[in-house]
Amino acid sequence: MGHRAGFVNIIGNPNVGKSTIMNALVGEKLSIITSKAQTTRHRIMGIVNGNDFQIVYSDTPGIIEPKYKLQESMMSFVKIALTDADVILYVTDVKENTDADKEFKCRLQEAGIPLIVALNKIDISNQDEVEKISLALRQSFKDSPVIPVSGLNKFNLDTLINAILSKLPEGEPYFPKDQLTDRYERFFASEILREKILVNYKKEVPYSVEVEIESFREEEKLTSIRAVIHVARESQKGIIIGHRGSMLKKVGTEARKDMESFFGKKIFLELYVRVTKDWRDKPAMLKRFGYPH
Repeated sequence: MGHRAGFVNIIGNPNVGKSTIMNALVGEKLSIITSKAQTTRHRIMGIVNGNDFQIVYSDTPGIIEPKYKLQESMMSFVKIALTDADVILYVTDVKENTDADKEFKCRLQEAGIPLIVALNKIDISNQDEVEKISLALRQSFKDSPVIPVSGLNKFNLDTLINAILSKLPEGEPYFPKDQLTDRYERFFASEILREKILVNYKKEVPYSVEVEIESFREEEKLTSIRAVIHVARESQKGIIIGHRGSMLKKVGTEARKDMESFFGKKIFLELYVRVTKDWRDKPAMLKRFGYPH
């Protein structure tokens, strides 16, 4: 058997654990993981190499009905992922209604791309329930393997990887064998900061925020990062900053520590908050922030 290589696009509804599975498969924290829906906004690639294979995983935003141009852009990542994959990894979990999303399930099967179903979060269920849900999924996806996993506990991922490898086409690697992702360091700095905002603020505020890295200066032992937190309304600026800057300081400290762990060096982080009115509905701003248009 020759060398296998291909693109495995991870698709599913919000909060089913797509990012947890992607990070577990890649062995690195590339995608944000929080308990909030719509955490992933971009399409993020993670590359896994072996002597005789290269798997290019692609995490995508959860499937939603768009309310803003931002969400329309997020869903365009999902549409593209349905067309440019060698294998589609559809992630569902033990809480989801297996009868829901019939229209989307039809689209998955009509895409004509090899499909694998991962039933996630089996750690919060029992064997009888898992077998019952697996059977229902096998009836919905007749020609596709259904593999129960726990992304959080890294359970049964070897079975999932073997299923993926069996469906990958033979071919040369698409990326250098030592490359981990297609994203630049600036992107991961912004995602780490956005994760801290998602964790520390409530309601609509985290979803009204975009992070922009204005400067990223690397020296031998220190990286200096200047980041702007864009908010959609004036009232949100005060919430982000907090009383006497307390919330902004807390978020900055947490983000800096994670960045130091991720980049393996000291980080000097400057944070600023700017009101960019209704940025989620402005095509020019969305393009500037790296969303498709």
